[in-house]
Amino acid sequence: MEGRESAALPETPVDPFGEGSGEELCPESVWRLYDRGRAFKEAIDLYETVNTNENFFIGKQWEGVKSNGLPTPVFNILKRDVCFVVSSITSDNLKVQAAPLAATANTERLSVPARLLNEEFESLFEHNRLPALLREFARDAAVRGDGCIYTWWDPEEKNGGPVDGAIKSEIIPNTRVHFGNPNDRRVQTQPYMILESRELVSGLKRRAFEFGSPDWEEIVPDDDNTHPGDERRTDDKATKLLLMWRDRANGEIWGYECTRSAVVRGPFGMGIRRYPIVWMGWDYVADCYHGQAMLTGLIPNQIFINKMWAMSMLSLMTTAYPKIVYDKTRIPRWTNQVGQAIGVTGGDVSTAARSISPAAISPQVTQFIEAAIDQTNRNLGTTSAALGDVEPDNTSAIIALQRAAATPSEITRQNLRESVEELARVYLEFIAAFYGVRTVDMEDGLTAQFDFGFFRDMPMALKIDVGASAYYSEIASIQTLDNLLSQGRIDIIQYLERIPDGYISDRRGLIEEIKKSREESVINGE
Repeated sequence: MEGRESAALPETPVDPFGEGSGEELCPESVWRLYDRGRAFKEAIDLYETVNTNENFFIGKQWEGVKSNGLPTPVFNILKRDVCFVVSSITSDNLKVQAAPLAATANTERLSVPARLLNEEFESLFEHNRLPALLREFARDAAVRGDGCIYTWWDPEEKNGGPVDGAIKSEIIPNTRVHFGNPNDRRVQTQPYMILESRELVSGLKRRAFEFGSPDWEEIVPDDDNTHPGDERRTDDKATKLLLMWRDRANGEIWGYECTRSAVVRGPFGMGIRRYPIVWMGWDYVADCYHGQAMLTGLIPNQIFINKMWAMSMLSLMTTAYPKIVYDKTRIPRWTNQVGQAIGVTGGDVSTAARSISPAAISPQVTQFIEAAIDQTNRNLGTTSAALGDVEPDNTSAIIALQRAAATPSEITRQNLRESVEELARVYLEFIAAFYGVRTVDMEDGLTAQFDFGFFRDMPMALKIDVGASAYYSEIASIQTLDNLLSQGRIDIIQYLERIPDGYISDRRGLIEEIKKSREESVINGE
C-alpha cells in the first residue's frame, strides 16, 4: 500500500560535477554553480529585461524616466494584447489521453492500466487546477520570456485514501531556474539543474533539523553580498538552492538542498527518472535556454505611443486656450471676471487689447498614434474581428477573419500542448514511483489491487496525446449517443458505458443495477 521509496537507489550517486572532477558536494560548490547560472543571466540582461517587461505589463511605464514637466500618460495597449493572445492559446480545455501503442505486443493487457492512468491524469489536473496553472504558465512566457512548471511529491498531503501524499505543481519564475548547460533548452538533457527560492530562516532551520542536517543552526539570513542590488532582500529570509542531477548509472534523479553556508538536506534520491520541470520559451533564441518574450519587441511601440500622447497633452495644456494681449499703458490690470467692465485711458479702444488664437496640432499626430496602435495589434492578431468589435453582417466572413487572426499564435499553442504532454509524463513518473499498490475500481463493478509501479517498467508502451475537450464536443457526443439509442442501434448499457463522465451520477452503479435486473429476469424466465 505504501509508495515506492528511494531506498532502492544506489547509496553513492554520481556527483553532478562529472566523473573525476574531484569536487566535493557541499554548499560552497553548489553556490559556485549557482553564481555561474546568475552570471549567464546577467550576461544576456535577463534580470533587467524581466523587470522592464513586468513594469510595462502592469502599467508602470514611466518607471525611472525624468519627465521634466512632461505629462506621464499610460495607454497600456500591451496588457490587452498579451492577455488576448494568452487567452486565445489557453482557451481550450486540454485533456490528456493515454493509450497503448499500436506496435506493442498484447495491447489488451494495457487497456485497464491506460484507463486507470487517464483517471489519475484527470484527477491530478483538477487537483492542481491545470487551466489556471497554464494561464499563469503562458503569461510568464509572454511577459518574462519563459514559463516553468515544477512538480514535486508532498508526503503530508491528505488525499482521502489509506496512504497520504499527493503530486503538486507550481509556477517558478524563469529568473530562479538555472540550467547546467545554458546553450541547450532541452530539460531532460541537462547535466544538472538548480531551483532558487527565498524562504523564512525559521522554516529552513526546521526543515534542516527534520532531515538530520548537522549544521542546521548555521542557517542565517542573506547579507548584502548575497544578491548585490536585490531590493527584495529581507532580514528574515535566506536563499535556498535545490540542486538536481541525473545519475548516469541508472538514470535516477538526485537532489541536494542548501543555503550559502549550510546543508538543508543531504543527497537524496527523488525516485524519478525525469527532471520534474516543464519549460517553455515564448520564442526560441539560438544557443540559449531562455526565450524571447512577446512583450520585449513591443515596448518601443508602447514608448512611442506614450510619448506622442504626452507631447500632445503638453501642447494642449500650454497653447490650446486663447490668450489676451493688452496695452499696460492704457489698461493697468486685466480681469477675466464675467461681466466686469474694463476701463481704457485715451486712444482707440480696438487697439487696447486683442486675442491670440491657439495653435493647432497637426492631424498627423493623431493619425500616427492610431497607426502605431493599429499596426501593433495587427502584428499580434488582435484585430477588430478577433475581438468581436465588428458588426455581424456576415457571420461566415467574421469567423474566417477570426481564424486567420489566430494563425500567428498557432505555433505557441502547439508548444503549450507539448508542454502539457511533458507535464503528463512527469506525472507518470511520480505515479509509478510513489503510488505503490492501491485498490481500484474495475469495469465490472468489482475492486482489485493494482501496482502502479507497473508503469515504471513500461515507459514506451503508452502514448500520451493532448487535445481539446470542449464543451460543445461533449454535447455533440451525447447527441450522437442519444440518436443511436433512440434508433435501437445500441442498448442502455452500451449508452451508459460511453457517455462522458459527470452527466449521470453513479453511472457505474446504475450499470450494475441494470445488469443485475437482467440476470434476475433471465433466471425467472421473463
